[in-house]
Amino acid sequence: MKHYIFSLLFTALLPFAALSQNGTVQNANTPKDAQVNVTMTDFKKNVLNNEIVVFKSKLNSKEYQGLTDDAGKFSVRLPSGDSYEIFILGFKDSASYNILDIPALKGNAYYKDPFVVDIEHLPAKSFVLEDCNFETGKANLEESSFAVLDELVAYLNRKDDEKIELGGHTDNVGTAAKNIVLSQDRANTVRAYLLMKGIDPARVTAKGYGMTKPVAPNTTADGRAQNRRTEVTILE
Repeated sequence: MKHYIFSLLFTALLPFAALSQNGTVQNANTPKDAQVNVTMTDFKKNVLNNEIVVFKSKLNSKEYQGLTDDAGKFSVRLPSGDSYEIFILGFKDSASYNILDIPALKGNAYYKDPFVVDIEHLPAKSFVLEDCNFETGKANLEESSFAVLDELVAYLNRKDDEKIELGGHTDNVGTAAKNIVLSQDRANTVRAYLLMKGIDPARVTAKGYGMTKPVAPNTTADGRAQNRRTEVTILE
């Protein structure tokens, strides 16, 4: 299970009415949306780049998203008169954090200054490759595994500064020695797939742990299935 820690700071300014010199409201086209400036850091104020933040409309479920740059920032424009649920995308999942309200505008009023969303976020340091399966007792990938591995390739291409370890794990069926070998072979197979897709070999290591790190009891079929897994750990 992934665990996230976060805090959010919103700064929102009041609408601004565009006035002419005689004090009447101008008839010029005025924007009916608002600029939102997002900054993301960890809790030590280190910037987090290449993070995807999604704003989901409460009115129509439309999604608006941005990708943080090297300074941990991006800007997006959101229609006024709506509330937006904020998500940060992880690998194959997302975490909902807070709601941003952008009040409706009247007449020719508009938002002169942007809304500011400052996010402090601690990304997950490890995750399991769900649906990454192998032939029984072998290190051959099942065809159904390619989809999740392709998603991992896309993730690594986006997070191009990260290095990972692929950890192979087994249940307790068979000897400890054979399970170490099998888990290493499976981790190597996943690594070879990533390299075939263009990931730099220096970014990916593979290690077999055999049955030494179970996450569930091996006394049931479901528990053994949970223990047979490939786990990704972010190294840097």
